[in-house]
Amino acid sequence: MNRLTKQEIPKAPTKIKHYLTTALIVLLIGWSAYQTESSFIDFVEGFPNMFDLLVQMYPPSWSYFDDIVPAMLDTFRMAVIGTTMGALLAVPFALLCASNIAASNWIYYPFRFILNLIRTIPELLLAAIFVAIFGLGPLPGIFALAVFSMGIIAKLTYEAMESIDKGPLEAMTAVGANKIQWIVYSVVPQVSPYFVSFVLYTFEINIRVAAILGLVGAGGIGEYYDKTLGFLEYDKVSTIIIFTLMVVLLIDYISTKLREKLL
Repeated sequence: MNRLTKQEIPKAPTKIKHYLTTALIVLLIGWSAYQTESSFIDFVEGFPNMFDLLVQMYPPSWSYFDDIVPAMLDTFRMAVIGTTMGALLAVPFALLCASNIAASNWIYYPFRFILNLIRTIPELLLAAIFVAIFGLGPLPGIFALAVFSMGIIAKLTYEAMESIDKGPLEAMTAVGANKIQWIVYSVVPQVSPYFVSFVLYTFEINIRVAAILGLVGAGGIGEYYDKTLGFLEYDKVSTIIIFTLMVVLLIDYISTKLREKLL
């Protein structure tokens, strides 16, 4: 009996895998730090400079609010229009990228490649490209946000499409529905709450992104970041940061409440 009991006791899992994983992570961090010339000593020596900067940012220049309100409104408008355009462009891309919608891999693989290519371009580079095409102002920022939004929303949406219930799809196929009816009555009802949630999430991101596009001349509050930082007016910089934070928190709260009702 004792012999059987001993045989039934499983062996403890080896810890070699954990040790190797830990060693690999440490080596990767060390190699990355070496290649980027990062130094913990430099960090410790430079850390007090952060407090010097905070001292220069206090107190904020509250009178500067009147100057930046129009620019913040431009930033908000840019985010609204850019997100809307991106959401509209994302719909056909998501349909063509979903493997259960576009059944042929000759269709969804090329479109996924295009989508990944779009998503690899930083938003600041997109803004700089559109500034070179359309000139300075909010218009290049809007197009940059539209492309940026399309990449995010299309990616999240087609992944949601691939995880929907197959029952309604099979039922629509059984009754002889065409492709458009198949999408409208079986795909859209299941995906639409997630799609709206993704759009709201992207809009939150775009408020933050739009705030820095002005650094390359794409309009919005970012132009004031560029001006005040260039002249070392850190009290005005802190005012812009506080104002941007207030707007972001308000939009984040409203967006969260809307997503709670949808999902």
